[in-house]
Amino acid sequence: MKEKLSKIMDEALSQIEASGELEKLNDIRVAFLGKKGELTSVLKGMKDVAPEDRPKVGQLVNEARTKIEAKLEEKKETFEKKLLEEKLKSETIDVTLPGKKLSQGHRHPNTITLEEVEDIFVGMGYQVVEGPEVEYDYYNFEALNIPANHPAKDEQDTFYITKDILLRSQTSSVQVHEMEKGKLPIRMIAPGRVFRSDEVDATHSPTFHQVEGLVIDKNITFADLKGTLQEFAVRLFGEGTKVKFRPHHFQFTEPSAEMDVTCFKCGGKGCRFCKGSGWVEILGCGMVHPHVLEMSGIDPEKYTGFAFGIGLERIALFNYEIDDMRLLYENDTRFLKQF
Repeated sequence: MKEKLSKIMDEALSQIEASGELEKLNDIRVAFLGKKGELTSVLKGMKDVAPEDRPKVGQLVNEARTKIEAKLEEKKETFEKKLLEEKLKSETIDVTLPGKKLSQGHRHPNTITLEEVEDIFVGMGYQVVEGPEVEYDYYNFEALNIPANHPAKDEQDTFYITKDILLRSQTSSVQVHEMEKGKLPIRMIAPGRVFRSDEVDATHSPTFHQVEGLVIDKNITFADLKGTLQEFAVRLFGEGTKVKFRPHHFQFTEPSAEMDVTCFKCGGKGCRFCKGSGWVEILGCGMVHPHVLEMSGIDPEKYTGFAFGIGLERIALFNYEIDDMRLLYENDTRFLKQF
């Protein structure tokens, strides 16, 4: 029995020493110390040992178990130490190397411009109101006094989803929603994205942004419109900015006008940017058409109002002297880092 135990122990120690990986040690532990292992089988055969020899055999089995477990633990520590060294070696960080600089994002030129516009009008008592980009034809056209046969309703200009639903081509639809609420007076601007079937070039895009404004109250006149927009222009482009109103035609305003501001590049003297005129067009505006008020449930005999529409990209191009609108959408970090 003593020779058998010695042979089992020598074989176990030999296999432990020869093992080349941590997982192999578990197989050895099971083979020799498990429920069906070599040493366990010796213990099961104790019934065949003379009673007076059983204590001695039990002692020898325990000694063998202790030596095998100690060797297993020693080998395990060796493997773990080696693995740790390899891991530390592979994950070593050279603290003398320069650190990686994380690029920090910032606001887009459109966002900067919109915040400036909103700050100006909020400072004058206006509310910022938003509305749906997918709109009914009624709110986008009919309620704004644009009949069914108007050229603006052609599919070549507007993205129709169904006969009655479309991607809004102007944020004026938000004004109609506000007028229908019947909460007067109204002083609001409606910034947002709009969609038109335009070819992409330096000054056009199928998607762009507008900021439309609306004021409805008693005794509102064209003088209020001119004073408001002049104050807006001065705050946006700086002291000394002058404005000029030219007669125009819009279906939803009467009378209507386009507003120019003095060229901020040449100060009104005339240059290549303003094509020698000294003025640049900035927005369209006018007094709200009485029929538009009627369709929204507002009595045009008691209330009047004015509206205006600004192309946000146009303001951004002027502010930062950008000559191609496509630069705003191409996400070229070399361009965007300038702002």
